[in-house]
Amino acid sequence: MTSQSKYLNKKIYVAGHSGMVGSAITRELEKRGYKNLLLKNYPGLDLIRQEEVEKFFETEKPEIVIVAAAKVGGILANNTYRAEFIYDNLMIEANIIHNACKSGVEKLIFLGSSCIYPKLASQPLKEEYLLSDYLEFTNEPYAIAKITGIKLCENYFRQYCSNFYSVMPTNLYGPNDNFDLQTSHVLPAFIRKFYEAKEKNEKEVVIWGTGKPLREFLYVEDLADAILFLSVVSGRNPEHLIGKHVLAAPSIKKSGIEAISTAYILIESGSTTTAIYMSGSLPIPRNKPEIAAATALASEYLGMKLIYLEAGSGADNSVPNEMVKAVSDQCTIPVVVGGGIRNPGTAREKVNHGASIIVTGNYFEDENNWDMIRDFASAVHIKQSILV
Repeated sequence: MTSQSKYLNKKIYVAGHSGMVGSAITRELEKRGYKNLLLKNYPGLDLIRQEEVEKFFETEKPEIVIVAAAKVGGILANNTYRAEFIYDNLMIEANIIHNACKSGVEKLIFLGSSCIYPKLASQPLKEEYLLSDYLEFTNEPYAIAKITGIKLCENYFRQYCSNFYSVMPTNLYGPNDNFDLQTSHVLPAFIRKFYEAKEKNEKEVVIWGTGKPLREFLYVEDLADAILFLSVVSGRNPEHLIGKHVLAAPSIKKSGIEAISTAYILIESGSTTTAIYMSGSLPIPRNKPEIAAATALASEYLGMKLIYLEAGSGADNSVPNEMVKAVSDQCTIPVVVGGGIRNPGTAREKVNHGASIIVTGNYFEDENNWDMIRDFASAVHIKQSILV
């Protein structure tokens, strides 16, 4: 990774570094040459105790935090120790996230769980399914705690613009897993049961369930690689600002297609969108139209031909009308607006406030209502604008 060298001396705190996920992340960091790692576990640091966590952040001042610490277990453990699973995890994440904000941490990655989604959610899972229905009862306390962690990250961003991310891995397995049949997850329990059955020459292995549910599994080393990308590579990564353009330029020239330089400006939408995850960029707060306008004007002065205000695919909220107007009033080049536009009325509002081009697409795909394209076109063509 060409831009990782600038991060090698960052002070990185891996909370829960001795667990399966934390140890995998630590190994990956060390393998790639990261030396300035903060590795401190219980009883040296009790993450449930607010005073200890506050003192740790004040003293150590980590620059990047990866929250892999949690009380975890399988179905039996979750359903047996329900109070500990909600209390311990709530305290761990609240103490770390709050003090990371107070101490000015550059970036925080919070590891959640796929159990945050409703028990009967449609497949494949989508972010918008969160909090849309009942959770699976057996691990409800753990899921509620993890949802709280996600909302902590979201709202510390909303209020303080903290660069905090939430990542939801599926069922994990790998080195340092827990193989205790009373507390383990499904895959390590399978491994142990089959191993012991073979050692004892048993003819059958009894496992729980009907055999009908589908499960996804991810090797923990692969997760560690993804976490490293999100933690120390993608944030304001020059690779996304110019590196990819350099790679693509020869192909664009060879193809003969016209390249239109566009200022792609991310705007806060109420949720962490794919664009934010992939670029590692903090969106402009939706209540700061003056920042968006100044950014757009600077882009025009730098020679950009279009301004693209992007709330993100599947955004909860579209770009605010007052922000569209502020940018349009400030710039002389066309303004493109996309993300969170789900009806012709909203599209018309954007055009009325200065948008020249409206971008939508997921709405038609999700709703399978292609006839509505005509209504969108009628709404935006009031200014001879373009529907993409």
